[in-house]
Amino acid sequence: MSAVLPDPRAWGTRPEELTAAYPCDGLLSGPVEEWFRAVTVRADRATVFRWLCQLKIAPYSYDLLDNFGRRSPRALTPGADALEIGQRVMTIFELTGFERDRHLTMVLDTPWARRAFGGFALSYTVEDEGQDATRLVVKLLVRTGSGPIKALRGRGMAWGDLMMMRCQLKTLRELAETVGR
Repeated sequence: MSAVLPDPRAWGTRPEELTAAYPCDGLLSGPVEEWFRAVTVRADRATVFRWLCQLKIAPYSYDLLDNFGRRSPRALTPGADALEIGQRVMTIFELTGFERDRHLTMVLDTPWARRAFGGFALSYTVEDEGQDATRLVVKLLVRTGSGPIKALRGRGMAWGDLMMMRCQLKTLRELAETVGR
């Protein structure tokens, strides 16, 4: 009996989230894959969005791997919610759009990261989910190539991203629920 691995391109999502429109749609040209990650957070939308703004300060996933061993802050950083187009997010992304308490949208624009990972555009979105709960959904557009090597690389990248972003979203959820605003 062989085990079938789940699809790493979608984690925690609902069917309607996979077909919704997102601010990152159309930011990458050429063939792209769509990846989705989502969690429900027991906090209001403004609190969850405020924690998303912390992504300007640190990545909030596996700090040893993606934050040079520095711990991502466990308290809100004053001024991190002062957003402007063009700001750095998680070191390797540029903020290309935002709407307070709705979304952060960014593209991977750091040259070494583009060479290593390829083209990425993503939107972190927050929507009300009943009283004092928020749905945090991330859509990623990932530029793909053709051929078996690129397909294998893309599958590996999807698994790696899932591991990192799952940790990130769970950490942000925990902080929004316990530390709050």
